[in-house]
Amino acid sequence: MRKSLIFLALLGTFILTACGGGETASTATPADESEPSTEATAEPTADSAETESEEADASTADGVSVQTEWVCPEGFSGQQLSIYNWATYIGDTTVSDFEALCGVTVVYDVYDSDDALITRMRQGNPGYDLGFPTDYATAVLRREELLEPVDKSQIPNFANLGERFINQPFDPENQFSVPYLWGTTGIGYNRAKVGEITSFQQLFEYDGNVAWMENTRSMMGIALIQLGFDPNSTDPDEIEQAKQFLINNSDNVAVIAADDGDSLLVQGEVDIAVEYGGDMYQQILENGDDYAYIAPPGAVLDITSVVILKDAPNVELAHVFIDYMLDPNVAAHIVDTVRYATPNQAAIDGGFIPEEILNNPAVSPAPEDQTSMWFVNDIGDVEQLYNDAWDEIRVNIGQ
Repeated sequence: MRKSLIFLALLGTFILTACGGGETASTATPADESEPSTEATAEPTADSAETESEEADASTADGVSVQTEWVCPEGFSGQQLSIYNWATYIGDTTVSDFEALCGVTVVYDVYDSDDALITRMRQGNPGYDLGFPTDYATAVLRREELLEPVDKSQIPNFANLGERFINQPFDPENQFSVPYLWGTTGIGYNRAKVGEITSFQQLFEYDGNVAWMENTRSMMGIALIQLGFDPNSTDPDEIEQAKQFLINNSDNVAVIAADDGDSLLVQGEVDIAVEYGGDMYQQILENGDDYAYIAPPGAVLDITSVVILKDAPNVELAHVFIDYMLDPNVAAHIVDTVRYATPNQAAIDGGFIPEEILNNPAVSPAPEDQTSMWFVNDIGDVEQLYNDAWDEIRVNIGQ
């Protein structure tokens, strides 16, 4: 939909209250090459993507790694929860701790794009309870009635969320979603080879290998901004111009990366990659200061939510898991693992998240830097114009 004063006001509110808080994703979001994304075609089983602990004793918290006062409600021992999430987008012991605390088994499958989640649900839920879409994907799933309503009375820790992250346009009153993580989509780069990056224009002009992201709306939105248009444009002529801009500026594209541009960067296959901030922060920590990340003007802001998927087999346990993830200690551990920003204000105010994470621009950009950033909006049927344009771009890339 066209950018409006209402949208700008909402974004302004988000920005003005962002000081000192937060950390996301992918949107959004991270890839793990050792655990490729799976697209289940049948009921999830423990063989598909089991977590570290297959069985847990409900009567004891033995094996729980993160100290927390959260107590699992009674009556869930022996049950199973099935999660469909981005790879490397959860704390390293979040799931196994939950299994131990509740005496349950969690099946954990991963995907590499919002489109994969949406497509899976349009085909029918094969047995997943929880998904983790970013903002526009949440709106699409909500509009197409592919989500179960959230009962906040079963989620007392919902109160831990910061006000600026709730009641967003993609789900007013949070009837179908609960904020999970937030972040930006910008540029990761090899500083030793490239120097300093300050704009998306340098991505398109670079004389060397770059990676684009396999994310239709983000890449098309970046192109629209380069042309001076609304990144959520519904004008067919503007969408056509953005398509042609990407085709004309694709000579340096070595790969359109399926959520692993950060890995391709550190492997030396590309020098610049359109990537999620949290993913790049992880790579910088592991591989040193030769690698850097910037969310330049025109970068994407996103909020990832946890949702209960339509026809979820265990809605009650899904609510329990959501409440567990909103515990301040658990939320802080997730941030410490994935290096995305949290909407959990209780975790921030309680001092559970280190300042070096809170104040790192790759995780949580400064409010003044967010003024030129944008959310991907649900644009209804116009989405197909973007999809058709992206298909043409992929065929004609480098020509």
